Amino acid sequence: MRKELYLLHAGKPVRATIRNYTHDDFDGLIAAQKASFPPPFPEELLWNEQQLREHVTRFPDGALCIEAEGRIIGSMTGLIVELDRYASSHTWEEITDNGYIRKHDPNGDTLYVVDICVIPEFRKSGAGKWLMQTMYETVVHLRLARLLGGGRMPGYASKAAEATPEQYLEKVIAGEWNDPVITFLLRCGRMPIGVAEHYLEDEDSLDCAAIMEWRNPFL
Repeated sequence: MRKELYLLHAGKPVRATIRNYTHDDFDGLIAAQKASFPPPFPEELLWNEQQLREHVTRFPDGALCIEAEGRIIGSMTGLIVELDRYASSHTWEEITDNGYIRKHDPNGDTLYVVDICVIPEFRKSGAGKWLMQTMYETVVHLRLARLLGGGRMPGYASKAAEATPEQYLEKVIAGEWNDPVITFLLRCGRMPIGVAEHYLEDEDSLDCAAIMEWRNPFL
């Protein structure tokens, strides 16, 4: 898969490419992860070469990157699962095999998002939304039922004294509070279907995540 498009960066159109990443991209992908998730995000959750090798080997259709100005500025990775095999309270580590996607099931019905990142200087350029749109196209192309994944709630820690995770999500949906990740996913067309506690080690989210879905409209 490869497509060309324009991002709006610093007020100007910038030509970009979305494509499947390969072994040659590992250094650029790791650099983009480090820029996208600075401390206190746990460094052990950033991609390593062994995980990336599993991605491009097991499910290359779910390994996407976006390039602009001669470098990788973001990426998105997924695997296919049979959703009925997992409880609604699943964790990121459980369903993604700690990011190694060794549980990828080509006969499953759901494309599950392992990760999406865009380096800070290209946020709000459209890069993240285009990565998400491309993964929706992958869902349609493979005739899967849905795209699903847990969205971090990095604004929750500051509101935890006022609201439960479910109440926090409701207020974000109502527009009373803004959350940089959840609000972005809503703009991308993802629909919240629940909250998972202890989903992913994340200080800002108090380990909570909103489980958010996009259903294939052609099935």
